[in-house]
Amino acid sequence: MSDLSAIRAIAFDLDGTLVDSVPDLAVACDRALTQLGHAGCDETQVRNWVGNGARVLMQRALASVGIDADEAQSDEALAAFQHHYRQHLSGGSRLYPGVSDTLACLARRGYRMAVITNKPMEFVPGLLQALEIDGYFDHCFGGDSLAQKKPSPLPLNHVLGLWQLAPEQMLMVGDSRNDIQAAQAAGVASVGLSYGYNYGEDIRDSDPTLAIDQFETLLAHLPALNQEETTEHE
Repeated sequence: MSDLSAIRAIAFDLDGTLVDSVPDLAVACDRALTQLGHAGCDETQVRNWVGNGARVLMQRALASVGIDADEAQSDEALAAFQHHYRQHLSGGSRLYPGVSDTLACLARRGYRMAVITNKPMEFVPGLLQALEIDGYFDHCFGGDSLAQKKPSPLPLNHVLGLWQLAPEQMLMVGDSRNDIQAAQAAGVASVGLSYGYNYGEDIRDSDPTLAIDQFETLLAHLPALNQEETTEHE
């Protein structure tokens, strides 16, 4: 069992880690492509395109219809996507099994928690609120919140500075190589989830500190930091 006993705070990725958001992303992506006069896309395709932010998502969508997008085309596609995603932010998105109960338990155990996602920040608060998990996080950072996004270590380093923590006290939990690479670059431990969106790759190939198949397995590796939490498994 990996030793995570020094951990005091946890940063979570959002899409593919806490939330299966592809149903809504796919609707917005499909409608954006159609609006721009192209063939649409389906949910299966979008699952392989997400992970690097909305601009890259739409660049991959355009590539699927044979367009190597320049900056102007990327801007137009991004604007179309954002318009449609605002209308379909949480209608089909769902928490992965065990997420709500596990976050509640980790909060009771005394861990500070943040969200670090490559999703544009505009969409983050509304999605967290719609899924009723917004109250667990002290900070949320989107892909456009700072000068760089994952796999850059900048967002993790920023949170470490805010909380005045050493790298060994932080854990990054995510489903893609971007999350694991960001953690490695920041010198923090990482947990890779085998579900989610990782471009068809096994998350274990990115060499996380720990790889797990179910979100609630986190609880077996993160004991209570306070005396109030019981030993019950939730």
